[in-house]
Amino acid sequence: MIYTLAASTLTVAAPLGCDTPAAEGAESVRARSDVLVTGADDEMLVLEVTEANKVVVRLPRLEVGQGVTTAVAMMIAEELDARLVDVSIPLAEARRKGNQYTGGSSSVSSLYGPARELAALARAKLVTAAARRWHIPARFLRTEGTRVIAPDGRSATFGSLTASAARVGRPAVSSKPKPVSKHRVIGRPTPRIDARDIVTGRAQYAGDLAVAGAKPTVVARPPTLGGRVRTLDDRAARAMPGVRAVVKVAGGVAVVADTFHHAFKARDALKITWVPGPLAALSDAEIRARLQAAVPRFGTPPRGSAQTEAKFEFAFVSHAPMEVLTAVADVRAHSAELWFASQSPMDARDSIASAIGLPASKVRVHVLRAGGSFGRRLNHDAALEAALVSKAAGRPVKLMWSRADDIRHGRMRPADHHRIRASHAGGRVVAFAHSVATVSETNDGLSAGVRPAAFARAAGPLPSHSGLYNFGSISGDWGSVDLAVPIGPWRSVSSGTSRTAEEIVVDEVARALGKDPVAFRRTTLRGKAVRAVLDKVAAAGEWGRALPAGQAQGVAVHEEYGSCVACLAEIDATDPKNPRVTKVVMAADVGTAVNPSGLEAQLMGTAVDGISTVLRAGLHIDRGAVRESSYADFRYARQRHAPLHFEAHIMPSRRAPGGAGELGVPAAAGAVANAYARATGSRPRRFPSTSEPSISEKVPMPSYSFVLNGERVTVEAPADMPLLWVLRDLLNVTGPKYGCGVGVCRACTSHLDGGEIQPCVVPVADCADREVTTIEGLADGNRLHPVQQAWLDCDVAQCGFCQPGQIMAAVALLKRTPRPSDADIDAIENVCRCGTYFRIREAIKKASVKFPGQAHDRIRSRSPTLPSASQRFAEDLHPGLFDRPAPSWARRRGETVELVDEAQGLLLAGTVAGLPV
Repeated sequence: MIYTLAASTLTVAAPLGCDTPAAEGAESVRARSDVLVTGADDEMLVLEVTEANKVVVRLPRLEVGQGVTTAVAMMIAEELDARLVDVSIPLAEARRKGNQYTGGSSSVSSLYGPARELAALARAKLVTAAARRWHIPARFLRTEGTRVIAPDGRSATFGSLTASAARVGRPAVSSKPKPVSKHRVIGRPTPRIDARDIVTGRAQYAGDLAVAGAKPTVVARPPTLGGRVRTLDDRAARAMPGVRAVVKVAGGVAVVADTFHHAFKARDALKITWVPGPLAALSDAEIRARLQAAVPRFGTPPRGSAQTEAKFEFAFVSHAPMEVLTAVADVRAHSAELWFASQSPMDARDSIASAIGLPASKVRVHVLRAGGSFGRRLNHDAALEAALVSKAAGRPVKLMWSRADDIRHGRMRPADHHRIRASHAGGRVVAFAHSVATVSETNDGLSAGVRPAAFARAAGPLPSHSGLYNFGSISGDWGSVDLAVPIGPWRSVSSGTSRTAEEIVVDEVARALGKDPVAFRRTTLRGKAVRAVLDKVAAAGEWGRALPAGQAQGVAVHEEYGSCVACLAEIDATDPKNPRVTKVVMAADVGTAVNPSGLEAQLMGTAVDGISTVLRAGLHIDRGAVRESSYADFRYARQRHAPLHFEAHIMPSRRAPGGAGELGVPAAAGAVANAYARATGSRPRRFPSTSEPSISEKVPMPSYSFVLNGERVTVEAPADMPLLWVLRDLLNVTGPKYGCGVGVCRACTSHLDGGEIQPCVVPVADCADREVTTIEGLADGNRLHPVQQAWLDCDVAQCGFCQPGQIMAAVALLKRTPRPSDADIDAIENVCRCGTYFRIREAIKKASVKFPGQAHDRIRSRSPTLPSASQRFAEDLHPGLFDRPAPSWARRRGETVELVDEAQGLLLAGTVAGLPV
């Protein structure tokens, strides 16, 4: 990967008050003496410094893996001259007012000014307080390492100065943020501040919380979208051991129990007849026909012009974040308290308050980190449902949507159809028309727990109206098909399909005009910045190099969020039904890149999103029901589908930060589609292009004893209770994560007698008198396992939810194969929805060099054979689960790493995110 760094100009987002009281609507601060400065703008940031010399800024955004907590910590550390390790960025609770929205790739750009100004003011006050204490002119003092330092060597921690600094009304030194020439933190590749918690399994998500009295809860849902209960017989379920309550809700029937195992068993024992949903007569073919008919027609093309026309179909797509929707709710007579991950917690609180009949002021929402989102957590379906169940059951609940719940009943990117016509004459495009029809959500038949999405597709200009290309007369129009389908904004929203379709047509126009796709774009793109990123990928990716038959390159560009990006993809489509993207080169101009390492991770994820949505992953509607239910049939890319070679070039820029989290999706999708078309000689029109639809009497509880992370434990549990729920619900070992429940996503990967297993499909009875190791048992005290250390060195994690399983899978691989090939790594089946496969590969290779075998590993080495009973158990849950072809890819990767500091004109050698330079 390539980082090209440059200076940037100051961006001021809003004024900040020096001595204002706590911002109205801000959550209460535990120790008022720790508060140093508060912001008076919409962000309402509050900066505290504790007696222990820790700087705390509560973030009004959601951390979903995009690295916003690290980026803001870097801004604060930069302006305060604090050590990054001394800066803590907890997530703020839902507030009464202000901006608490996470979306639109806006978090870093909206916080860049306020966070830096807040910290610069705090630094000025601290210096002034120290000057007064020591009777030294403030201009002679400096700050470093979270301390104020005098010329004679005296120093004071920020924490020791906070109380007096808070009383400073007019600082004696400048409170303006530093000039870019003095930046030492911003712009430097920096590992995530939460990386160690992630690799050791200590990072806490909603499902990991132990809230007093909160019982596991699941919901039986109808087979069709928008179905509802006709009759219910819950007598057998209520009589089952461990069941606490059965509650009828708008979306189905909820079961509250002592463990999730008991809850799932009781849910399956419910006898329910369902009223079919409003789409019961509709399947994919009918929906496609309606969309095709709804696409607005074009007018007459310019006289004398030739036409390049195309129609495109994009399927529904699930968000499928690795962490399933989970919420803890405690609703009482006069108040309510909830814990969940939300991108819009203020809206969530207000909706929940209305649903349960309480004033919003009586509802408290704790915002937790999320294991991915991709737009899914802009809505709060699970939290609303949890609140209603808690109120009806009269007790706290921990409600979880299963993977099948979210794929079959959760929000999805809407299906849409596009018609594009490019009119060209005299070797150039003289008119460009783009019409689209998309599925729009109606509330007919949807449950109260599934409300219309918190966004609306604008009926205004399509992305092509932005003037990206000089294509003469630009026109566009929208149509819609109203269906009772739960729609939600998916990463890059409408641009993910509209701009993908446009970039395919740009390639086809170039072909019609006899021009090279890169050269044609270069002469028609309007902006200098987007031409520069195109030139960068063309040069770095060796555009036009000779490739064997069945292999090809593709390219695409995109501009949005005040940023631009280009992507070059190489694909091997020798088998057109099983193509693999082997190389991706991306270049982005996002203004000031606060953390180039985090930006590179975001681009990597968008590349995998593009690969997935163009080649593999889509949903199918069959008589009103979503056919897919897990990663087994919603075919998001795995390690063996990810490129072996990835480069990210961050362009020099002096602009303020633009948006980056969603930027790369359209360019990556367009480049992959164009590469596939050139490799196969086809013109793909339906996406994903290679996807194929698939088709109580109480008894004594047995007791099982086994060794868990080096200590013997004994549990009472049903013989068929999956080990995952024994670990999480009975033993409070939360490192292994629930991601699917059928052994497909592998977020729960652990070891049994040293061999890799998926605890969600291994009955606890199979573990008796054996050794179980989870991520918590991998390190030796404070000494990390070499694989964990490699994960830190390579800054692998994004949302972090899948990483415990990824690490355990890597350890198992290295035990079997100490020097793994690319083909060996490709065989890892663990899903990473953030798409950070390239860094996972790098970390495994780095760890293989230092892997000590038995010298460090405390796990007994034994053949990693899944017990036959466990395999039968998994097959019962998901037939055909183990019928997978062996991967056939084995190709070596090349890498170029270049770190350029434009301000100093130096080529720096060393290490970038743990990778050798």
